[in-house]
Amino acid sequence: MTATRQDAWTPDDDLVLAEVTLRHIREGSTQLSAFEEVGERLNRTAAACGFRWNSTVRKRYEDAIQIAKAHRQERKKAKRKLKSVAVSAEAQTSLANGASAIEGSTGIMRTQELEEEISFDIVIRFLRNQKEAFKRVKQLEKEVVESRKKIEELRAENDSLKEELNLMKSDYQIVNDDYKALIQIMDRARKMAFLGDNEDIDAKPRFKMDANGNLERVDYR
Repeated sequence: MTATRQDAWTPDDDLVLAEVTLRHIREGSTQLSAFEEVGERLNRTAAACGFRWNSTVRKRYEDAIQIAKAHRQERKKAKRKLKSVAVSAEAQTSLANGASAIEGSTGIMRTQELEEEISFDIVIRFLRNQKEAFKRVKQLEKEVVESRKKIEELRAENDSLKEELNLMKSDYQIVNDDYKALIQIMDRARKMAFLGDNEDIDAKPRFKMDANGNLERVDYR
């Protein structure tokens, strides 16, 4: 009895499922038989294997499935052709000619077996390439996540620098305004000292510097 597993499917598990299922398709067997075989190898239920195949793995191997189905059709055609040749040879030739026909049929079967091996090698290479492609996709996904994280860090740093720049601009504006006011006061003081106009001095506004270094206007009564 096949035990039920709850752990996730690994890429190797998917590869086993694909290889066995494609072999059964190519040989004209049913997918249920394939799922049962995979279940025994991976210690999973046939239903779990069927669900995994139909929901995830099948989408990756559409081309390989078509190749396996085409090979299955070729095998069926070859079998029908061999059967037809055998019946015709038996009806029309002698025992010696029948032996020659059997030898010819054997040659055809060997050719078919060679083609089967070649097609199977193509499918295996395709599956291996799919496995490598899966690994590359996972690596690219990891790099994308890291890049996004780096972008978020740079964006946060940029926002912090913008905030600091705005504070510096505000401080600069305050200092600049205080500097202009100080220049005006010094200019007025120089003019009043030069002209000696005491009445004009009393009439003009006066400023003083507070504890924070800012200038403020004062009125003397």
